[in-house]
Formats: sequence, C-alpha cells, structure tokens
Amino acid sequence: MTDVNLLVQSAIPSPDVRRHDCGLQRQRAALVLVGLAGAVVLAFVTCLQFGAEPIGFIRTMRALGDAVYPGVVIDRMVDTDTFIVVHLRVPRLILALCVGGILSLVGACLQGLLRNPLADPYVLGISSGATLGATLALTVGGVSAVLGGLGVTLCALGGGLAVMIVLYRLSSSDGRLPLPTVLLLGVVINAILSAMAMFVTSILSPEHLARVLSWLMGSLAAIDSWRLVLTAASLLVGMGIAMHHARHLNGLLVGDETAQAIGIPVERVKRTLFLTCATLTGVAVAVSGMVGFVGMVVPHAVRLLIGSDHRLLLPAVVLAGGGFLMCADTMARTMLAPSELPVGVVTALLGGPLFVHILLTHRHRETIGARP
Repeated sequence: MTDVNLLVQSAIPSPDVRRHDCGLQRQRAALVLVGLAGAVVLAFVTCLQFGAEPIGFIRTMRALGDAVYPGVVIDRMVDTDTFIVVHLRVPRLILALCVGGILSLVGACLQGLLRNPLADPYVLGISSGATLGATLALTVGGVSAVLGGLGVTLCALGGGLAVMIVLYRLSSSDGRLPLPTVLLLGVVINAILSAMAMFVTSILSPEHLARVLSWLMGSLAAIDSWRLVLTAASLLVGMGIAMHHARHLNGLLVGDETAQAIGIPVERVKRTLFLTCATLTGVAVAVSGMVGFVGMVVPHAVRLLIGSDHRLLLPAVVLAGGGFLMCADTMARTMLAPSELPVGVVTALLGGPLFVHILLTHRHRETIGARP
C-alpha cells in the first residue's frame, strides 16, 4: 500500500510544478501569437505594395501618412497613391484578413467537434444554401433594385441561415445534437442545393452566367463598409464564443462520454458551436463567395505545429488564416494584372499541394489530439 501511495504521489505534479508548467505554456503561447501577429503585419504591409499598379514601400508609407495627416505632402502622385492604397487595397486586405480568419476559426472548431482533421466550413451544407441564394439574387433583376448593392450578400446570408435552421431541426432529437447525423445531413443537403444551383446556372444567359461563375469561384473585389463591418463583427463575436468554449473543445477530444464525466455540458457546447460555425460560414460565403481549402488546410497545419490546445490554437488559426488569404488575394490581383484571378482558384492551387504535402509528411501521426 505504501508503494502504491508513493507511485500515485509521484504521478501527481506538485503545485510548484503545475505553476511552472502553466508559466511555460503562457510564455509559449505569447511567443507564438506575437510571432504570428508580426508575420500578419509584415504580410499586410507587403501586400499593400502589389497590384495592377505596383507601389514601392516608400510610396506606400507616404500614402498611409497622407491618409493619417492629410495635406502635409502636396503631390499629385501622393494623392493617387493614397487613393489606391487607402481606399482600394487596405479595405480589401482587411476583408481578406477577416474572411480568412472566419474560415480558419470555423475549420478548427469543426475539426475539434468532429475529431476529424478533414472537416472544413463547407461540410455542413451551409455554403450551398448561401450559394443558391446568391445565384438567385444575381439572376433576378428586381433584387438589386430593391436591396441595392447588398442584395447578393443578404440573399446569400439568408440562404445559409435557412439551411442552418433546417439542418438543426432535422438533426436534433430529444435535446441532443448527434454530430454524425449533422454531418450526413449536411452532405445530403449540400448535394441537393448544389444540384439546384447548377440547374439555375445552366439556364442563365451568358451575361448572368459570367457574374454567377465569378462569384462562385470566390472574390474579394466587392468592398463596401457594410461588408467590412458585418465580417469584422462576425469574426469578433465568433472568436469570443469559441474562446469561451476552448477548454470544452479540449475535453471533447477525448470523447463525449469522458467529457461528460468530467463535467463538460457536451450537448450545449455542441449546439452553441454548431450554430456559431454555421452562422460564420454563411457570413463568409455571403461576402466572398466560395473560397476553398482555407478552413481545412490552415487549422490542420497550425495544429501540427503547435498542438491541439484550443486556447492557443483558435487565435493562432485566425491569424494564420487571415494572413494566408491576404497573400492569396494579392497573388490573384497580380499574377495576370490587369486581369484578376478568382481568389478561390488561388487558394485551391496553394492549399491542395500543401495539404497533400502535410498528409504525406505526417501520415504516421494522429493529428487530432496529438502534439507534434
């Protein structure tokens, strides 16, 4: 009995050891987040310089300075640079940062909930509802006349939210939300609504077809204050909810029964995060169209680098996803300038090979719940 007690005592770290480990974890988390934040700032400043009209670093800084302190420098070139940098590129990069952060955040939450590294924001079928709503808005002329420039965004968001409500009502049973059922229903709904969207596009005129295809392939070109406010506010609220449940996500990694046994309200956490992820996906698709691979590749790669502790993983994937989409959108704007590639094409071309490389490099390792 004495030997057993000694073994138990040796297996339980002392308070001093626990405090030391917590201190090291906080330092590691701070270093990782500071490094990612610095990389995002560097990427932001770098991306400002590229586009159909290249603007060097000095001119970019002068344009930003002229926006902060107008009238200090009187120069027509500075006025032109200020318009391009401040009114065109800065809002677009902020939108890319927010959309990339949303997609990565949703991907990380779904991968933790489903305990599946292949889950992504579009797996629930919400994107297909948003796609069908946007397709109808782009083809029905009266929508733009009634709702103005936000018609496509509002219809896409409405379609996504409608699918979310239907999916939740069909999946929930006796107050429980079985995620395998949610996943299967999401796949079925996704297939049905995708077929409906393809049917609509097959009967469109060439003019309407070009607009729909451009939206479907993903674009951040449509920038206005409402889209920026909607996307930024959604990211902040979604991040707050996800961080509130970060410890719960860590507990769910060991299984629902074990999580329930240690006091985690499993069903409530599932419902809250499911509704949050569905809403955020609807917002992202509504403002940018279909931008693939960000929500699957970025959380997967970041998890391999820093582990599966969601208290660190969630803010890290938001920064990494935002930076990734900013760089992808800059490439889309510059590769064939003055023409512009759909950003969804660029993310697929970058994310596909990257994901294959990650799978081949780490195929011997469990990625969910394992630390590198």
